[in-house]
Amino acid sequence: MKTLLYLTDLHYEAKGRKYYEEDLYITSKLKDHFNLLIGHPHQAISNLENADLVVFRNTGSILGYQEYFQHFLKEVKEKNSLTFNSFDGKADILGKQYLIDLTHLGYPVIPTIESLGVLDTIGVHDKYIVKLKNGADSIGMEILTHKQLLNLNPQGKLIQPLIDFEYEVSFYYLNDQFQYALYAPDKNKRWELVEYRPSESDLEFAKKFIEWNNIERGITRVDACRLKNNTLLLVELEDLNPFLSIELLPEEKRDQFISNLVEVLKSSFN
Repeated sequence: MKTLLYLTDLHYEAKGRKYYEEDLYITSKLKDHFNLLIGHPHQAISNLENADLVVFRNTGSILGYQEYFQHFLKEVKEKNSLTFNSFDGKADILGKQYLIDLTHLGYPVIPTIESLGVLDTIGVHDKYIVKLKNGADSIGMEILTHKQLLNLNPQGKLIQPLIDFEYEVSFYYLNDQFQYALYAPDKNKRWELVEYRPSESDLEFAKKFIEWNNIERGITRVDACRLKNNTLLLVELEDLNPFLSIELLPEEKRDQFISNLVEVLKSSFN
C-alpha cells in the first residue's frame, strides 16, 4: 500500500470555509486505500522521504510561510518527490501574474493591469479592485474610486475594474477532467454555494483555462463571474490548494468525486 503525506492546516481560519472538516472527511476516505500520514505544511520538508506521494491540500495562504514554501519546492525538486498537485502550473501557484498574462493573450478574464500608465486599456470605471500580486483569500484587497486609484503606488499590486456581475460560479477539475460545479446565487454571499449545472458553453469556457495551465496532475478550480450579458469572465484559476466545498454536493456526487480522486491519486504512481 502506497504512503501519502497529506498536508493540511486544520486550524486555518477562512471566511465561510471549514478547512478542517473537508480534510478530515477526505482523509477518512483515503485511509482505506493508502497508508496515510497527515502533516502540517510547515513540517513538510522533514517528512518528504517518508511518503510515496505528497498531497498538498487545505494549507491556507502561503503568505504566512513564503520562505519555507520556497524551500519546500526546492527540496521537492531536488529529491524528485511526487506531489499532488504537481507544482508545474502557471496560475495561482505563481501568484497573480497569470491574470495579466491572460489579459494580454485575449482570454475571457477580468481585465487586469499592474501599471497606472496603461489604465486606459481597461477603460474608465467608477470603482476598481486593487489586489496584492502575491495575495490570497482577499488579503490586502481594496476597492478604490478612480480618483483614489490615481494616488496609488501600484508596485506589487494588480488593478481591475469592479465588475457588476450576476453571480460567481466555480468549476472543479481532477487533472483535466470536469467533476462538478457550484455557484453563489447571492453575489454578496460568495461562500453560500449550491450545485450548478453547467451548459456546454460553460464547460468550453472553463476548459480553455485548464488547457492553458496544463498541469500534469492535481485539482484545479476555475472561478468565474457571470455578467449581465450572460458571458463569463475568469476571476481566479486556483491550481495550488483549492477548497472543494464537497460537503455541499449530493451524497452520490460526493462519493463519485472521492472515488475519482482515489483513482487519480493511484494513477500518479504510473
